[in-house]
Amino acid sequence: MATPPALTTSPPFGVPWRALARLIRLHNQTGTSLLLLPTLWALVLAERGLPSLYLTAIFVAGSFVMRSAGVILNDLADRSFDREVARTRTRPLASGELSVRQAAALLLLLLTAAAGLVLLLDPLVLRLAPVALALAAFYPFSKRWLHIPQAMLGVAFGWGAVMAWAAARGRLETPAWLLFGATVAWAVAYDTIYGLQDCDDDRRIGVKSAALLFGSSTWLAVGIALAVMLLFLGAAGRLSDIGWPYYVALSGTALFFAAQSLRLRRPVDPSHAFAMFRAHVWCGVAVLAGLLAGFLLA
Repeated sequence: MATPPALTTSPPFGVPWRALARLIRLHNQTGTSLLLLPTLWALVLAERGLPSLYLTAIFVAGSFVMRSAGVILNDLADRSFDREVARTRTRPLASGELSVRQAAALLLLLLTAAAGLVLLLDPLVLRLAPVALALAAFYPFSKRWLHIPQAMLGVAFGWGAVMAWAAARGRLETPAWLLFGATVAWAVAYDTIYGLQDCDDDRRIGVKSAALLFGSSTWLAVGIALAVMLLFLGAAGRLSDIGWPYYVALSGTALFFAAQSLRLRRPVDPSHAFAMFRAHVWCGVAVLAGLLAGFLLA
C-alpha cells in the first residue's frame, strides 16, 4: 500500500498569514475606530454635513492602514516588555512566532499604502503627513519617559483630525485645533482605562502609565479629561454654528462619561476595564451622529 503524503502545516506561499493578521489586530478594530472617528468628526464639521464619499473612503482606508502600522511599531518597540506581561506575551513578536524582518516587511508595505493615500489629497495634507509618521514612531517609546504616555497617543490620533480638516478645506482653522485638543483629552481618558488591565505588570517591569500615576484618583483624572474633551467639542460646534441636536448628543455623552468616571471609584477588573474602554467607540459614534444631525436636522 502506498504511503499517504505527509500533512504539512506550512502556511501558503511560506507567508504566516494568521500571525500577521494577529500582529495588526485584524480581529479587533477598536483602535482603528478610535483613530477614524475624530477624522470623521473633522470631515463633517469642515463640510457642514455629509462629507464626500471620496474623502470618507480615503480616511477609512488610511485609519486602518495607519493603525495597523502603529501597532507593528508598538510591538517592535515593546517586544521585550510584552514577554513580561500576561496579556501580551502571546503576541507574535513577543512569542517569536514572527521575526522582526517579517514585521518590518509588512510595516513597509503599510506605510507605502499610506503614502499612496496621502498623494490623493490636498498638498497641505502631504506637508502634515510626516508629522503623523513621526508621532506614530515616537509613541511606543513614550511610556519609557512620560508618566502619561496616553497623551502622546492622543496627539497621534488627534493629528488625523487635523489632516482630515486640511483635506476638506485646504487650510487649518480654529475648529480643527479644538477637535485636535478634544481627541487628545479623549485618548488620555480611554487609554488610562485601558491601562488598568496591566497595572500590576507595568509596575513590576517599570513601564510608565497614567493609571499608575493617578492611582486612586484615576476616576477624577478620567472625569476631568472627558470634561475637557466635551468643552473642546462644544466650542468647535459653536464656532461652526451647528444646530441644537449636536448639543443634545454631547449632553447624553456627558451623562455616560459621568457614570463611567464614578464607576472607576471602585476597583475594576481587567475584563471590565476592557469593556469600559471599548464603550468609547459608541461614544465617538454618538458625537458623529450629533454632528450630522446638527447640520442636517436643525
